[in-house]
Amino acid sequence: MLLLALLVTVVYGNYAAAELALVQPWAYLVGLGFVACLLGSVLLHELGHAVVARRNGIGVRRITLELLSGWTEMERDAPSPRVDALVSLAGPLVSMLLGGVATVAAVLLPERTVPGEIAFQLAASNLLVAVFNVLPGLPLDGGRALRAAVWALLKDRNRATVVAGWSGRVLALLTAATVVVLYQVGVLTMFGMLFVLLVVMTLWHGAGQSIRLGRMTGRFPLINLSQLARPLLTVPAGTPLGEAQRRRSEDPRPGAVLAVTDSAGTLTALVDPVAAERVPVDRRPWVSVESVSWSRDVLTSLPVGLTGEQVVRALQAHPGAQYLVTAGEDVIGVLRVADVAAVLEPQRVPRRPQRT
Repeated sequence: MLLLALLVTVVYGNYAAAELALVQPWAYLVGLGFVACLLGSVLLHELGHAVVARRNGIGVRRITLELLSGWTEMERDAPSPRVDALVSLAGPLVSMLLGGVATVAAVLLPERTVPGEIAFQLAASNLLVAVFNVLPGLPLDGGRALRAAVWALLKDRNRATVVAGWSGRVLALLTAATVVVLYQVGVLTMFGMLFVLLVVMTLWHGAGQSIRLGRMTGRFPLINLSQLARPLLTVPAGTPLGEAQRRRSEDPRPGAVLAVTDSAGTLTALVDPVAAERVPVDRRPWVSVESVSWSRDVLTSLPVGLTGEQVVRALQAHPGAQYLVTAGEDVIGVLRVADVAAVLEPQRVPRRPQRT
């Protein structure tokens, strides 16, 4: 963002020096002022999303700004297609209003003056953002509106997200082809073509992320903690690591996780498989399991009755590699992030053998 802001400051400063007969460093200060106006426009655009979201009962965690884009992080998804469409289109509506106000200002202000030029550039940039943003493809706001429409039609938000994501990819390809043609006929400069192609690459990546997200969320119901929880193989504190690993190799249950118990049989720790593998083989008979274990106190517990969506949200809120699966006060198994990933994206992560 800082590099882009510097680039815009220099380019617009040189333009101001040539067109408005300004001397340096005043021309670059005008460029810096234009950057500040762009950031303000993006902030108001995102505030449009945030205000409409909050009016419809959706909390907003934060707004992240970049020079030419931004995003609003909300606490939950829209509860209905109607709300999804309203929140999506609020931002482009704000940009359209800003563009209209800036257009009026550009008409009223004298030509070839700093205020007039900045008003004209703001009018052009906000109107361009408004028009481009309503194109029907994710991750654009118009893509979210398209998702809302498909959601209302199919009654399935996840499938609608995938459809809108593919629409975004088609849109990216069409935009790239159009930009290349415009460059060949002399409408766009090399800089303009490269800049728009950079935007197109961002659009393509965002569309791919949307497709991936739609497919993953559609598989949330397949996450069942009682099935994914790996069984525990407990050994008492003080057991040599080599002996514990020998017992696990003889355990008939696939994927059993080594756990440490105290003298009363209460689970106190889980063996860290990465740390255990780092111990040289000849040292394992002399290293206790506690020295390569996570204490139970630092592990997050997940009740076995959580839904798939609740499990994913818990993993996002408490990042880790292993989680205790509990039924009441009892620990019934261990959930590993890799096993959840194998359910959500089976084409990327090979599944482990199912327990019998």
